[in-house]
Amino acid sequence: QVQLVESGGGSVQAGGSLRLSCAASRRTFNTYAMGWFRQGPGKEREFVGAITWTGVITYDVDAVKGRFTISRDNTKNTVYLQMNSLKPDDTAVYYCAAASTTSVVRTTPTYWGQGTQVTVSS
Repeated sequence: QVQLVESGGGSVQAGGSLRLSCAASRRTFNTYAMGWFRQGPGKEREFVGAITWTGVITYDVDAVKGRFTISRDNTKNTVYLQMNSLKPDDTAVYYCAAASTTSVVRTTPTYWGQGTQVTVSS
């Protein structure tokens, strides 16, 4: 079992930045692919991007390309989502997820975090 705990959410004005963190409870974290999802008000959950255990980012949603960056630090069992040039449309609950591969994490993640709220005001 892997527990994922997100942090770093909050309220920010448009154009601002936030960095979300997702800490994993398990030492074998570095064998998992990690992903980020978001769910805006009244919207379905949306896949944002994923990163392999070696640090290769394999997916990215067009709406966040060039503004969001996924990274991970296996020594800290943590994956990050750096969000720059935030827009009101980025307002959502952001979730991290884990699975054996990025393909699986994109479609049917094995583990989910509890989510962290990001609110972007205009």
